[in-house]
Amino acid sequence: QVLLVESGGRLVQAGASLTLYCGTSGRTFSNHVVGWFRRTPGKDREFIATISRTGELTEYADSAEGRFTISRDNAKNTVFLQMRSLKPEDTAVYYCAARRDYLSISNYASDYDFWGPGTQVTVSS
Repeated sequence: QVLLVESGGRLVQAGASLTLYCGTSGRTFSNHVVGWFRRTPGKDREFIATISRTGELTEYADSAEGRFTISRDNAKNTVFLQMRSLKPEDTAVYYCAARRDYLSISNYASDYDFWGPGTQVTVSS
């Protein structure tokens, strides 16, 4: 079992930057691919970004490419999602998720086994 906790979500104005954090404890985080997803009411979870166990490989959704950056610090058991030029349509609950040990990156929510409770990001116009 991998327990994940997101933080950093808050209300910001359009154009602002924000960093989200995904942390865990009691596990070797470096064994796990981590992804960020988001959900808005009435919609399915949307893939945002994923990062490999070492951080060498990343993949982004079109909506995030060029504006969002995923990174990780395995020594601190933390994965980051740096977001800039935020838009009102980025308003959502953001979730981090982890795959079981030693698997590859994926942009499919169904491939992720462990999920955090989410953190709300609201972007006002």
